Amino acid sequence: MNNPAPFDAHKPVKIAELVETAGTAKARLPLPQMFVLAMLAGAFIGFGAAAYTMTLTGAETSGGPARVLGGAVFSLGLILVVLAGAELFTGNVLMVIAAVDRKIPLRLLLRSWGIVYAGNLAGAAGLAAAFALTGLLDGQMGETAAGIAGAKAGLTPFEAFVRGALCNALVCLAVWLSFAARSAAGKILAVLWPVTVFVLLGLEHSIANMYFFPQGWAAGADVPASAAAANLFWVTLGNIAGGAGGVALAYWFAFLGGWSQPAQGECKQPSANGENP
Repeated sequence: MNNPAPFDAHKPVKIAELVETAGTAKARLPLPQMFVLAMLAGAFIGFGAAAYTMTLTGAETSGGPARVLGGAVFSLGLILVVLAGAELFTGNVLMVIAAVDRKIPLRLLLRSWGIVYAGNLAGAAGLAAAFALTGLLDGQMGETAAGIAGAKAGLTPFEAFVRGALCNALVCLAVWLSFAARSAAGKILAVLWPVTVFVLLGLEHSIANMYFFPQGWAAGADVPASAAAANLFWVTLGNIAGGAGGVALAYWFAFLGGWSQPAQGECKQPSANGENP
């Protein structure tokens, strides 16, 4: 059989199978490997967040075109996660598909989420600490960083939850689309637009906030740690709800539910997948 052209995207039912296979493998990663890959993902998202901060620095307005450009540079983080390989909590919410299909037990799902979340925090906060030593946060970039942290801390719990849910629906769709692509360029384009849109709309990403708050503190932001913790709590819950309910369970029901049948010509044996969304 001839190999498909690199621009021939996988069909949705095949994407569901690939995501399930990847989630099953992720749950069984050795713990040290899982934590290191999670630290890398936290740092990758932090680099995107730092680039976003600098993009808004000096802009006459933080809305409209400036946020589009900021979202485009922020997407670097998820591009690195998908192509370089790392474990990102918000993308790993898609592992719910494997759990619902009983490919992994609930305890392995929760263990993976907990370790990856902690590793993401270590990587994002560690990168923020490194930026604090560069001197870049002493000037205008620091003023922008403080403003970003203050605005996030000012959200109500309900606002933070809903923004988190909408954000991770887009992030999980970006990861989902990256499984459709057969080439590196295709995966980059698949990630770029959903991530740009969630940043443009001012939605909330828990792992990005793990970088934004320490960066703001390093720049002198007067944000209580309790306010940052509350934001992370509600945004994280929203991220789980939006990614698991809005994307993972919806596609599981549509393509992998026990009542469903494979589409004509689709193979029920997923191929190996080396991605780590």
